[in-house]
Amino acid sequence: MTEVWPNLELFVHGAVNFGPYREQFRQLIPSVQMNYLETYNASEGFFGIQDQPNSEEMLLMLDYGIYYEFLPMSEWDKDHPETLTLDQVKTGENYAIIITTNAGLWRYKIGDTVTFTSLNPFRIRITGRTMHFINAFGEEVIIDNAEKALAIACKSSGAIIKDYTAAPVYFSEDRGGAHEWLIEFETSPVDLNDFTVYLDNALKEINSDYEAKRYKDKVLSLPIVRSLPINTFYNWMKSREKLGGQHKVPRLANHRNYVDEILNNFILNA
Repeated sequence: MTEVWPNLELFVHGAVNFGPYREQFRQLIPSVQMNYLETYNASEGFFGIQDQPNSEEMLLMLDYGIYYEFLPMSEWDKDHPETLTLDQVKTGENYAIIITTNAGLWRYKIGDTVTFTSLNPFRIRITGRTMHFINAFGEEVIIDNAEKALAIACKSSGAIIKDYTAAPVYFSEDRGGAHEWLIEFETSPVDLNDFTVYLDNALKEINSDYEAKRYKDKVLSLPIVRSLPINTFYNWMKSREKLGGQHKVPRLANHRNYVDEILNNFILNA
């Protein structure tokens, strides 16, 4: 890449968590002058921009014709949830964003979750999607947890991930609950069992609810990690007519629809 563009120094990205792909880009563009800038925008509006180098935080845009409300995680499933305004939010809490815009949207839930890292100025970090989480056993694993844990597991094992999805494994007569991860590696770990342990330990450290459910395997057992053939996710998304930048692989689900569809149609019957 640097032979084609020797002066390349900036890559602007957004919409997808960049963490799992950072090492791929470092190998693709091995330049010390390279900078990465994250933006947070969607069809509904432009919400944030990374204003500090080497930071995962983004400055919340307050003067772009958008009125923000924030829905605490504890209110998500209520029939009449109470939202918070900017003067009521706290750092470290997980909120779903609700927007009203001068383009005509009225109290629209855009589907993203964020946490505030600073209140002066207001800086946020995207933590996931309101529909993408695993909480089948009270573990409350969100995408932010998954991305951080996978990054740690990759660093510890030398692996590089291309795509993944995960879902719960429910209790049965012969085993307890667990999480099942379907991962397509660009660079596979030397030992998949070691990768699984690294992932499990990282999730325990990041998420105290997950750690409590994993205690002595009483509720959750060690995760099940399956390494998938190259292009499995591409073929799956193609079969669903979901190719293109507007469609993303669902990372976490509180059901087994995606995982079972991939396993039954693209793996077990292959």
